[in-house]
Amino acid sequence: MDERLKTNLAHWNDSVAIHERSAMYRLEEFKAGRDSLRAIEIEELGDIRGKSLLHLQCHFGLDSISWARRGARVTGIDFSDKAIARARELSAELQIPARFICTSIEDAPRALDEQFGIVFTSYGALCWMPDVRRWAHVAAHFVKPGGTFYIAEFHPLTQSFDTDNPTELRPRISYFHTEMQEWPAEPDYADRATMHQHGTHQWMYTTSGVVSALIDAGLKVEFLHEFPQCNFKFFQFMQQDAQGWWRIPGDPIPLLFSIKAVRPV
Repeated sequence: MDERLKTNLAHWNDSVAIHERSAMYRLEEFKAGRDSLRAIEIEELGDIRGKSLLHLQCHFGLDSISWARRGARVTGIDFSDKAIARARELSAELQIPARFICTSIEDAPRALDEQFGIVFTSYGALCWMPDVRRWAHVAAHFVKPGGTFYIAEFHPLTQSFDTDNPTELRPRISYFHTEMQEWPAEPDYADRATMHQHGTHQWMYTTSGVVSALIDAGLKVEFLHEFPQCNFKFFQFMQQDAQGWWRIPGDPIPLLFSIKAVRPV
């Protein structure tokens, strides 16, 4: 693991304790039965009962366990050893079977020798990937013939505008920026009162780049959807709708996208 990813790992290991006590993750409600999944992925993936599901970048397991509650046979992977340890504890505590493996995306094919009916990832996964084409090939590697790959993710436009501007969308960086971005230590996104000890390294992506990478990896894209709502308040002037989604008044740009792809038989 290179030094950039080591720094990111330290950041995400620190995040586990912050997130499990944060109001955003609502851990006690989750333990009581709250589903952490959103309507978009639930509706677009459909009935997953009895299917094997691999969750890439699963953090400390809430979405993975939610899929298991819905009847999938779940494996979650993440490069954070502290996240995986906490996910295993939650699975045991709640008596909801799910397997959790500590591995980076790069090393996952060496850590796990299986294919799955569904490979899933979501919300804040891609900005941590230095090479989207490599990520897509690893994801496709785990999709069995006839199986499905699915991602619901923040639209890259949310990454290219200034999140500190209080009144309007203002470009911060080119949508097509390809160089790594190094961020100093800052307050955690789930608990703004808690300062991280480590900075991060992140990378831009484009929707066309993600689609092309999945096609190049041998998957057949069934749809690309874009949405005007988001599950995170990126901009200060966003407003929350009746369903709990955050939106920019007038819906000027897409805030989320989803892709479903299959491996041909």
